[in-house]
Amino acid sequence: MESVPPFLSIVSPVYRAEGIVGELVRRITAAVSRITPHFEIILVEDGSPDNSWGEIEAACAQDARVKGIKLSRNFGQHYAITAGLDQSQGEWTVVMDCDLQDQPEEIGKMLSKAISGDFDFVLASRYNRQDSWFKRFVSLFFYRVLSFLTGKEYDGTVANFGVYNRQVVQAVISMREHIRSFPTMVKWVGFSATTVEVEHAAREVGTSSYDFKRLVNLALDIMLAYSDKPLKMTIKLGFIISFFAFLFTMHTIFLALRGEIAVLGYTSIFSSIWLLGGLIITILGVVGLYVGKIFEGVKNRPIYLVKKTIGIDERK
Repeated sequence: MESVPPFLSIVSPVYRAEGIVGELVRRITAAVSRITPHFEIILVEDGSPDNSWGEIEAACAQDARVKGIKLSRNFGQHYAITAGLDQSQGEWTVVMDCDLQDQPEEIGKMLSKAISGDFDFVLASRYNRQDSWFKRFVSLFFYRVLSFLTGKEYDGTVANFGVYNRQVVQAVISMREHIRSFPTMVKWVGFSATTVEVEHAAREVGTSSYDFKRLVNLALDIMLAYSDKPLKMTIKLGFIISFFAFLFTMHTIFLALRGEIAVLGYTSIFSSIWLLGGLIITILGVVGLYVGKIFEGVKNRPIYLVKKTIGIDERK
């Protein structure tokens, strides 16, 4: 008897979640079973240093609808999401974090909105985020800067949690660039979308793996990968400096012709050297960052490497 393809695929990257995997699977199963019996849960262990993989193995042994993917090392959240999407088969796919701040009980609300409103994907809007003030501030600042650089509006209350139809998932996984940002890629592919307000829960176990350094690196990667505006801004800055330098030169020549300048001071000379030197180094640094990202991309290495799988060996 041929198996029925899943109607829903739930993809969740797992990192430092040893104490919560069992509860995650239980709550997803309870919530999604009210929608359809034909679903799959794909848990992608992203090189976690704890026993998260052991918990995933236990969950897979108890329910064949739970699938496991263990990456060879820690590639990052968005790479783990890609690994799960590559193996998903559902007509609709849910992407959610493993820490249960994204609550599985909200899946039905988003799916109903997508189907009734004929939307290709529906994103969860966390109207009352249960995160620290620092994380909320960094998130708000990042999305404001990203919106400015890309020319597209990004909502700081929206992250990975959402429901996506098959067409959107196929479009996202067709993008095989080295730098991955799932929300940004979803924004880029287009299609009809809307948001639904959901309740955001407090983190019950552990702390976020995104410290300040990782947030800065992630933000820098995304900005360089999805915008060339920093390069254009350096050109504008160069023109502005050249314009004012030209005016200053004309003014200096005028004063010299009138005999009002006897000895040129070294203060202005050294100030100009330091200013221009710093700007040149900064501009070269921006260009160098872009060249570095190009260098990473042309290596054409795999986006991620899989060490083990459970329940999906027969797939692509």
